[in-house]
Amino acid sequence: MVVVEDVVKTFTLSRRQKREMGDGFQGNTIDAVHHISFTCQPGRVFALLGPNGAGKTTALRMIATMLKPTSGRIAVAGYDTVKQSQAARKSLGFLTGNTGLYDRLTPSEMVRYFADLHGMNRADYKARRDHLFGLLDMEAFADRRIGKLSTGMKQKVSIVRTIIHDPAVIVFDEPTAGLDVVTSRNIVRLIRNCRDAGKTVIFSTHRMGEVSLLCDDLAIIHKGQLRFNGTFEDFQNHMQTPTLEDEFIRIVEE
Repeated sequence: MVVVEDVVKTFTLSRRQKREMGDGFQGNTIDAVHHISFTCQPGRVFALLGPNGAGKTTALRMIATMLKPTSGRIAVAGYDTVKQSQAARKSLGFLTGNTGLYDRLTPSEMVRYFADLHGMNRADYKARRDHLFGLLDMEAFADRRIGKLSTGMKQKVSIVRTIIHDPAVIVFDEPTAGLDVVTSRNIVRLIRNCRDAGKTVIFSTHRMGEVSLLCDDLAIIHKGQLRFNGTFEDFQNHMQTPTLEDEFIRIVEE
């Protein structure tokens, strides 16, 4: 479970950043996230949606313990992300838009390295590795150097590295961005499997088709504030436009 309670994240702006905000901007700080609260339940997929610069990635990075909230509280699997950050990280897998892989290693070496960081024993690692490599069709390139792989192949490696330790909470920040249809479908299938295994799954995406395929609950964030927070069924029942894309745009523009 992930619990976000009245969280604010304030950044201090440099002189250059203040100039970029325009002549009408006053002050030295800006709230990237402003008093947001939501809960993500085990066995459900929670979608966090918003336009670029809305505060999505800041919120996800705070959940992943990469940033500290200015105020408020976040708990991951029962652990406070500030006071018990190490325990929270052990319970968490976080996939960012930047794969950050080592080109000279192979996928097998890369994944084994992260399994060792998490202290996995050999038997658990092998079973988990074989399951994930099979699920994402990775065996054909498991022993090729990562620097020679396609973008889609690298994304698969990054995903397996993220979840090799079988975390209770998994955060996917735009996991299918820039990927082909076949690779995207494999990742959608993986997210479903995580949900069916009782994981708490959070993901952000710009593809509304993935929202309808995957999410049980969703929140829409814009200018650091939540504009909607509820179940996907509630969202559909209260739509005032014919499509998900149109409804998302309507909520953001209001």
